Amino acid sequence: MTSAEQVKAAHRSAEEIGRTAAGPRPLPELGRQRAAADLSHVDTTLSNGLRVLAVRKASVPMVELRLWIPFAGEDRMHAATAEVLAETVLTGTARRDRVEIDAEVALIGGDLNAGVDPERLYFGGTALSDGLPTLLDVLGDVLTGATYGDTEVERERERLIERIAVSRTQPRTIAREALQKHRYGDHPATREVPQAEDVAEVTAEQVRALHNASVLPRGAVLVLVGDLDPQEVPAELERALGGWKSDRSAVVLPPLPALTGGNVLLVPRAGAVQSQIRLSAQTVPRTDPRYPALQLANLAFGGYFSSRLVENIREDKGYTYGAHSGFEFTGDSAVVNVDADTANEVTAAAYLETRYELFRLGTVAPTAEEVESVRQYAMGSLVTGTSSQGGLAGQLMALASNGLGIEWLQSHPERLAAVTEEQVAEAAAEFFAPGRFTGVVVGDADLLAPKLAALGVSANEKD
Repeated sequence: MTSAEQVKAAHRSAEEIGRTAAGPRPLPELGRQRAAADLSHVDTTLSNGLRVLAVRKASVPMVELRLWIPFAGEDRMHAATAEVLAETVLTGTARRDRVEIDAEVALIGGDLNAGVDPERLYFGGTALSDGLPTLLDVLGDVLTGATYGDTEVERERERLIERIAVSRTQPRTIAREALQKHRYGDHPATREVPQAEDVAEVTAEQVRALHNASVLPRGAVLVLVGDLDPQEVPAELERALGGWKSDRSAVVLPPLPALTGGNVLLVPRAGAVQSQIRLSAQTVPRTDPRYPALQLANLAFGGYFSSRLVENIREDKGYTYGAHSGFEFTGDSAVVNVDADTANEVTAAAYLETRYELFRLGTVAPTAEEVESVRQYAMGSLVTGTSSQGGLAGQLMALASNGLGIEWLQSHPERLAAVTEEQVAEAAAEFFAPGRFTGVVVGDADLLAPKLAALGVSANEKD
């Protein structure tokens, strides 16, 4: 036998490896998911009212920074002015111009960026661990000394107007705005994308005034994760951010009204070849003892690729490339959203099947196999999602903005492990009942209205 024949004879295919004389080789049991490692950390509040959460995770010699500042406003121009502020806050200070800011951050192997939404102004940054003092110095300079030069504001304002014009043509943006207005009316939370004409009116003076009035440390949260000594961080921050202070607190978004179900609206979008289905129902926040069971019920319904909703309207019927359900947390409020984009000719059918799956989840509870599958997925996703410095920083910021910390993250696998099939069934029946959901279907009303009306979807009379 030649060497080539010997190699071929010794080679087994994947199918051959997976079988024995008695039949398919059984898969080994999944190992027990463990809680996150006991990470060294500090959770404290500085003298200026800034909450700081510093965590040592020295997987690479880097540090991740996240800063979250409550930044709500009810004035008509607030959303537009806030967007211009976020675009120009890093364009210069009394000590550094735009080029110097970029150069200093680049020299420490990092970056620094800013963004805004109706709830918060946020900064994200990275740096080599030995460059953290420089990153904090630049951040402190921006927070206390951003100048918002007239030329910079004018340039970024014009760019922002162009991006808004493009964004407002996107189906997902249109659907999101329609859902927000249907859920919350004129609440400030609905002003996620400002009007271009409002942005055009924003002046550098208005941006400076908003910074002075609202970029405040009291009530804000700063998260640092990486190759650092958590015990040294508070003193370092007192030095770097000592000049950032005020007796006033950052402006928190007013509480959202609780959702009531039963009213799904058809929002016209003439000529659209696809439709967007967006449903939403009130649920409970992470601090509620029912949340772990609710999390598993959501995964079983539409929270991952092997869920019932995906299996039905994507894999079986081919109505959509993607369907998903997931949570949205705003302040103390929590809702579950269901999203799917479909072709016009199958929109009514996809909506009907989505309602059917909501009904089925409450009446045909997830099986023991389903519960165990989503449990392992939830626990595994938590582990992988926090395995990097950036992932952990993002998770901690999401928790810290609701008053939670790393202890919640470390103990959550135990809560998931303790959930019973009965608790998942109860959560499914309570929170996924079809009558709890409100929402919108955005699309060509001339094509969609007749069939959707038969399913209880009402026309948008305002349009």
